[in-house]
Amino acid sequence: MTSDNGGSPVNTLIDLRGRDAAGLSRAALDGVLPRAALDVESAVELVRPITEDVRARGGAAVREHTARFDGVDRPHTPVGEETIARALATIDPGVRDALAEAIRRARVVHEAQLPGGAGTTPAAGLTVSTRYVPVERAGVYVPGGLVAYPSSVVMNVVPAQAAGVESIAVASPPQKEFDGLPHPAVLAACALLGITEVHAVGGAQALAMFAYGTEECRPADVITGPGNVYVAAAKRILQGVVGIDGENGPTEIGIIADHTADPALVAADLIGQAEHDELAACLLVTTDPGLPGRVDAELARQLPATRHRQRVETALRGQAAYVLADDVAAALAISDAWAPEHLEVQTADAAKVAGRVRNAGAIFVGPYSPVSLGDYLAGSNHVLPTGGTARHASGLSVHPYLRVVNVIECDRDSLAAVAPRVDALGGAEDLLAHVAAVRIRVPGTGGGTGGGA
Repeated sequence: MTSDNGGSPVNTLIDLRGRDAAGLSRAALDGVLPRAALDVESAVELVRPITEDVRARGGAAVREHTARFDGVDRPHTPVGEETIARALATIDPGVRDALAEAIRRARVVHEAQLPGGAGTTPAAGLTVSTRYVPVERAGVYVPGGLVAYPSSVVMNVVPAQAAGVESIAVASPPQKEFDGLPHPAVLAACALLGITEVHAVGGAQALAMFAYGTEECRPADVITGPGNVYVAAAKRILQGVVGIDGENGPTEIGIIADHTADPALVAADLIGQAEHDELAACLLVTTDPGLPGRVDAELARQLPATRHRQRVETALRGQAAYVLADDVAAALAISDAWAPEHLEVQTADAAKVAGRVRNAGAIFVGPYSPVSLGDYLAGSNHVLPTGGTARHASGLSVHPYLRVVNVIECDRDSLAAVAPRVDALGGAEDLLAHVAAVRIRVPGTGGGTGGGA
């Protein structure tokens, strides 16, 4: 049952008590749990002419669309290396220190993700090994809308470097207040990471520049980074021309909480996520029917001191809800159906409960693991699947920058042993040249039946 939540900052109360976990599936809750609408398909029709224009006219089109959308007319997209270095030299020392530590922690986490490449022996005389080969060039997009995101530089560049990508370019929108350059904090983060190729370009034209290349920017093999609906639409259009990390939409937080949760912490985390965007979605799923009232009291206390209060209140009114569940099993089912980008678990035995979560972009366990830690300094990645795609997609890691290449080596005896089976399968598919390519090497009936290892 869904009802208006009276004068609460969170308009919606959804009472799902009386329904067990089995009845709280994604299909059963479709349209019940709130989430911001993100019509990527409509945006595609607006974005496609831009990407096609960049493909056809290159840098001239990038310049015109940058002037149109960002109000900055730059004759060239690259930012000079001396400008990047100056940004680092003049940034606040505390910010520089925090970025350096964020980079260090992110390297530790992402280098641990690198897979091994052990070989296997499917049959005597045959080895198949797996190589993980990095793409040659990555294009990283760093948004520059309501706020600057130097942390997004870290989250996209570090896994690319850990994967072994040799060429990494960053694009971020030009800012009028910074003489048509990307935000200085973004440039400083690039300098700390050793990135010297930065382009003052935003939106769909930046992604098209990476996909097709211009006179000033070589095409990339993979594009990663968050953005608005138009960036997501550009990724949808360009996928196939380049690899992408995902169509990341408006941010979201889910919180599973019971009677042990501190309402002040829950309220702070709801505000922290809503601060991102008026379209941010916030869902508190609780087994304690009294917790929403206590959280309301904390929201009333904390909101007046919130810098972006209007943005936060718009998000909380628009796509936030308190959800009541009978028990933790039901709360987990509700959360898995919603599949949040970020999921906090603030319950008794939080680690045990977190271990039962199936669908989430990242899981934050216990009262001292807020989402904002993951945004900046946990070392984990904050580029995460949104809109319920955490059911099938993962957060950014080294993997989008790597390709799996199998290496096959077979000796004559092993090929002869399996040749009759190639005869059979090639014949069944009427691809006799496939059979001939084996038989020219091992004529006759072959030896044996293709035995195992």
